[in-house]
Order: sequence, then C-alpha cells, then structure tokens
Amino acid sequence: MTVLPDDEFSLAAEFPDATHEQWQHLVAGVLRKAGKEVSAGEAEDALSTAVEGELRTRPLYTARDDVPDPGLPGFAPFVRSGRAAGNAVGGWDVRQRHTVPPGEGEVLADLENGASSLWLTVGGAGIPLTSLGAALEGVFLDLAPVVLDAGPDTEAAAAELLALYGELGVAPEAARGNLGGDPLGFEARTGQAYDLAPVVELAGACTARYPGLRALTVDALAYHEAGGSAAQELGASLATAVGYLRALVAGGLSVQQACGQLEFRYAASADQFLTIAKLRAARRLWARVAQVCGAPGAGAQVQHAVTSPVMMSRRDPWVNMLRTTIATLSAGVGGADAVTVLPFDEALGLPDAFARRIARNTSTILVEESHLARVIDPAGGSWYVERLTDELAHAAWEFFQEIEAAGGQAAALRSGLVGDRLAATWAVRSARLATRREPVTGVSEFPDLAERPVVREPAPAPLPGGLPRVRRDEAFEVLRARSDAHLAATGARPRVFLATLGPAAAHTARLTFAANLFQAGGIEPVTDGTFEDSGASEVCLCSSDALYAELAESEAESVRSAGASHVFLAGRPGSYAGVDTYVFAGCDAVAVLSTTLDRMGVSR
Repeated sequence: MTVLPDDEFSLAAEFPDATHEQWQHLVAGVLRKAGKEVSAGEAEDALSTAVEGELRTRPLYTARDDVPDPGLPGFAPFVRSGRAAGNAVGGWDVRQRHTVPPGEGEVLADLENGASSLWLTVGGAGIPLTSLGAALEGVFLDLAPVVLDAGPDTEAAAAELLALYGELGVAPEAARGNLGGDPLGFEARTGQAYDLAPVVELAGACTARYPGLRALTVDALAYHEAGGSAAQELGASLATAVGYLRALVAGGLSVQQACGQLEFRYAASADQFLTIAKLRAARRLWARVAQVCGAPGAGAQVQHAVTSPVMMSRRDPWVNMLRTTIATLSAGVGGADAVTVLPFDEALGLPDAFARRIARNTSTILVEESHLARVIDPAGGSWYVERLTDELAHAAWEFFQEIEAAGGQAAALRSGLVGDRLAATWAVRSARLATRREPVTGVSEFPDLAERPVVREPAPAPLPGGLPRVRRDEAFEVLRARSDAHLAATGARPRVFLATLGPAAAHTARLTFAANLFQAGGIEPVTDGTFEDSGASEVCLCSSDALYAELAESEAESVRSAGASHVFLAGRPGSYAGVDTYVFAGCDAVAVLSTTLDRMGVSR
C-alpha cells in the first residue's frame, strides 16, 4: 500500500490538469448543441449575466482573475474591514430605528432584547425636540450610542442630546453615536437645503470634547431609494463626503479629524454578493480619498447598513423577513459596523411589537446561532467577490468623477444630473421587473389572491420634493389595488378561464405559468368546469407547442362561439387564427395585465 504525503490529493492525480481554454471549448460545444453558435473565446460572455449597469457576473472565476491586493483587515485600503478584528469580536452594532415618538417602554425593550444602539428621527413628524429626554428615559447613554436624524433641526436636536448627557452625568469621553448632520442628503430627499455651517461647528465641538461622537452622516439611502444602482449609490456618497470634507477642513479641522467626523449609511439588499461587494468597495474608495488628501491612516470608513426599503413588498409582507435576513447576512459579511433591520411591515406603516422583535432577532440569530461573527472577513479570497468589488469600485469612481466634474454633489443635485442618471437606471430595472426577469416573490411570482391583508397604523408621510422613492413592487401594486377595488365594489375579482388542451403532462407547465401571471395582476384564474360556468369573459389556452399546432385554432373558435371576448395563448407568439394575445416568459406582464384589466372594466 502506497502512503501519500499529507500535502497531496490522490483523486484524479494521474490525469493532467484541465486548462481554462479546454473548459471554454467544452462550454462552446454545449452551447452549440443548444442552438447558440459561439466560439470558445465567446463562451463565457454568452453565459454571463447582467447585474447592474455595466456589471456582469461571469460563469467562472479563477485565480486568473487579477484584482488589486485587498490588504489586511484594519489596514489600508480597508477592503477587508475598517477594523483589525472586523466583526469577529461581538458582532456588529444592532441599531434599532424609531421614526415616531416611541411607546412606553419601547426603547428599553429594544435595548434589553438585542439592540445595542438607537437611531432616532427627531423634529418634524418624528420625536419632538422637547421629548427627546422622555424618549430616552431609563437609557444608559454611556452604554447605548444614539444616532440622530433631524434634518434642519440638527443643531437643536444635538443641543438637546448634549444637554441630556450633562444632566445624566455622562462623561464627554463616554458619549457615543452620531448627531446626524447631512444637508446634502436632506436636499436629495426633499429638494430643500439647510446650512452646513452649524454642522461644521458641531464637528469641531465633537472633535474637541466628545471623541466618541461624530457630527455628520453621509446617507446614501436617498440614491438607493430613488432607483440608483450600487455604483451610483457609492459614487454619490463619495461626492457628498468629499463636499463635507472640504467644508470641515475649511472650518479648521485637519483631514484626519474631518474624516473622523463622518459615518456612511448604505442600503443592504437581498442581492447578497452585490451588497457584500458594495460595502467592501465603499471602504476602498474612501481609503483612496483619504490617501489623496494626505491622511491614508484616516481612511477607515465607518459604515451603517440598512436593509433596503426598495426591496420590501406590501403584498405577502411575510416574505420580507426572508429578504431582510439575506440582506443582514450580506451586510455582516461585507463588514458593516452597524446594521438596521427594517421590520417586515415597514412598507405598510408603523411596525408592531412583533415585527420589531423579529427585526432585532435577525441580527441575533446570524451572530449568535449562525456564528457569522466568528470570522473577520468571511468573503475574503473569493475570486468572485474580489473581482466584483474591483469592478464596482471602478464603476462608482467613474460616477463620482462625473459628479465632481459637474461642480460637486450640491451642483449635480440642483442641475438634475444625479436625478437623471438615477431615473435612467430605474427605467432599465423597471423593464426587468415588468417582464419578471427580476422576480418579486409573492408579488410578480407566486402571488396569493386570498391572502389576508396586514394592516398597520399609517406612518408619517415623507417630506415632498427631491428625488423620488421607488419600490420594486410598485407597478404590480397598482394592478392589485385595482383588483381589490373591483372586489369591494362587485363582490368578485376579475376572472380569466384557463382552458387546457391535452393531457396534464402537456399543459401543466403553461397552466402554472399562466395562473401565476394573471394572479400577479389581481386576475383570478379559473381552471375547473367549463368556460360557460366560469364567470369569466376571457380565455387563455394552455398546452404544448405540438398540441397548439393541432388544436389551438379550433379551441379558440369554440370558446369565441361560447362568448369569449378575448383569447390568450400561453406560449411564444405564433400565427394562430382566433388568438388575440400571447403570454410567455419575458413578455411585458405589467402592460398585458393593465390592458386586460382595462378591457374587463376594472377602473384605474
């Protein structure tokens, strides 16, 4: 018996190593059998998938993918983490959000059950300035960091918080959190500007007296919520931060001190790898800015990740728990310092206690039970993640340069450049959503017309103006709302009869497809009985291509003679007499369903 050394692997050792070119040749052969004529060199491009903008995911990543050295955690360029230990010591900061005055004991319940810091909307429709002390009653402010979001009331809210520290005897060096000044972020959301000068003064006070407090937040959620890509979100945040950096240095702070006054806020979505790469790329980009400004050691970006509002659905909202779990995992793996998990009912109004508890427990499960925080950089060394990080960083830098060439973030916002770029990106994504190339589970895929609606108290309306706020479900939500109104007015939903041709093996796939498609628009599919008994006025034929060639035209004539006003066929467009509309994978579902509801007399 031969004993192999420990460093050798015997399986297939007698075979020569396969080359990348051989793999490409084999892939091209498989594609040719599938009807795609490509050369070996084109094989990978043929199998690549668009992610966002110019970013594409290729089918294979290897050591051949040359990317810059990401360095070590806690060291420039901080790709792997802004801290040497990453999240491997205690996990990330679980930051719970309050947008209205909290109920009695609500804040303490958060802190006693998993939350480690608080994010408070103050002023306007949020917590009244004079009620900040009441909202934080019982909170040990030397243990729980507080992050404010007060818009134009930042100076007053900061004064209230600092006074509260003094009243409670919190030592200045023990105060931690962020005063939340973000004039450009507020302008992006509302179209209204407020003065940066008082925020610069707050930054000076924090630097001099409160070493654990930061004065400014670079909130990129506004660009994400307006439909921007990950690269655009990063580029806009970078331009905003550079604008603040200039103002802080002009106000008397050194570059290192100015960098220490900034915290960055990004969206974490259910696109796991893109979120991981985004957070890594953000740190690399900010490290580059700090390096160019002469303070390379100050480039460790502090990140607050928030689960994406854009991905949250109003229909089947329970699925949002799954979305936020993936987003939170992605934020943790990506190295976020703090994570806010939006409650699953966030899109419906004010969350209830159950939703808030599930949001807190999402981080707890990932840190304590999944042991996600036991590894400093779980994604480090992944050829795919490292390459995606590099490509995303370059795309973001290009957008940042475009904004800078336009005069900076403030000028780019006011000229409409930022809004136009984000709108173009959202238009492309909207087309993918409408054709269900980007599915929304429970909305455009596998909808449940019989679901019981989840009702919540209305949340305060956001301030008007500024960039729009979009959601992935919005086009389908309009259709479903029309169906709901029709149900309330008539006692029944609009219906379509699904006529199956041939045996189950021939029609099941397209029957399932058609049922899902029509339900996404609030149209009830009827499969039992006959068309005459269905209560429907329109019919969709469902079968195989072979049976369509044999039976489609005669069946279309039959249902028309029985009173059908419109005939669909589930399959690729053909030339069958009597068929009005073809529905198929990749068709514009929103346009088809909207037109169908119009024909059925379902009011807009």
